[in-house]
Amino acid sequence: MALTRRGKVVIGAVAAGGVVLVGILAFPGHVPDAVREIVRTVTGEPEPCPLTGEIRGGGKDAPTRPVLAVKIENSPEARPQSGIEHAEVVIEEPVEGGLTRFIALYQCRSTERLGPVRSARLTDPDALEPFGRPLFGYAGGARRVKEAIEAADLVDLSYLIAVDAYERDESRSAPHNLYSSTGALRRSAHGEGEPPPEVFVFSETFEGKSRRARAAHLPFSSASDVFWMWSQRSDAWLRSHGSEPHVSESGGRISADTVVVMHVQVAPGTILDAAGNASPDVTLTGSGRVWILRDGRVVRGRWERPTLADPTRFFSKDGEEIPLRPGATWIELLPTDIEPTITARV
Repeated sequence: MALTRRGKVVIGAVAAGGVVLVGILAFPGHVPDAVREIVRTVTGEPEPCPLTGEIRGGGKDAPTRPVLAVKIENSPEARPQSGIEHAEVVIEEPVEGGLTRFIALYQCRSTERLGPVRSARLTDPDALEPFGRPLFGYAGGARRVKEAIEAADLVDLSYLIAVDAYERDESRSAPHNLYSSTGALRRSAHGEGEPPPEVFVFSETFEGKSRRARAAHLPFSSASDVFWMWSQRSDAWLRSHGSEPHVSESGGRISADTVVVMHVQVAPGTILDAAGNASPDVTLTGSGRVWILRDGRVVRGRWERPTLADPTRFFSKDGEEIPLRPGATWIELLPTDIEPTITARV
């Protein structure tokens, strides 16, 4: 049986009289839920987690619940953060003043402490549109941002709406002290939201052209000077800020199975912060260069996303779709005027 995001399904069935029938069903776009259930029943294979491509422990199906997305701060005052080490997908986006912030996504996984939670940006509803009808936790935002969130197909779990899901940690200074948990936020949604469709393609291996890579340097700014280093021992990419390892509040190193570096168009927006810095407008449709780090190697290619309703797809220079490695993925929205440096591994 083969099942991909493109919706090609190969199944076998035993008909009455003991005659084996094998058929190939092809559906454009998302595979209908009824067909997915037939395939799962016939093959006996559990449903993988949609954001990681992994099978849950004990061979359990992925839970049929919406994605939970939470906006996490990444200024130096916010570190170490809590809960991002458990995220299935993290999107790092540029914000004002050369800083970045994270959108941490959870579907199968959970965490008891999550934060610091900070305000939303116009980039957020655009980034979240392909993920079904997700739940979105954040700490307010400018008027235009709130209007964009209200117009988007997501469940608004702002701290002004889901009040009981948040708490202030008095041991940390405001505004870097607002925390929640995946459980509290999901309870505040009261059953709203919809599970995600197939957003990513996963494969344990990639046989296309790639090069051995040791590190990737993404210099967003001096405050967000990102390094990803390949660790053979951990079999993962390990994250640092400059020479300082990026660790969570629990002491664990932040790591990823796949790092996707997307070159995106970024321009100064009309929303200003209290210091007068313009909030960036990030374009997430069209196409651009992409570097995908997986298995200690880098694959160069292009990303494509015709409309905001479409998932982003990744293609090698040969036109082959690049799958993600099953596991945690970090997506880096790197402005086109910043060139990543990929260091070869010998």
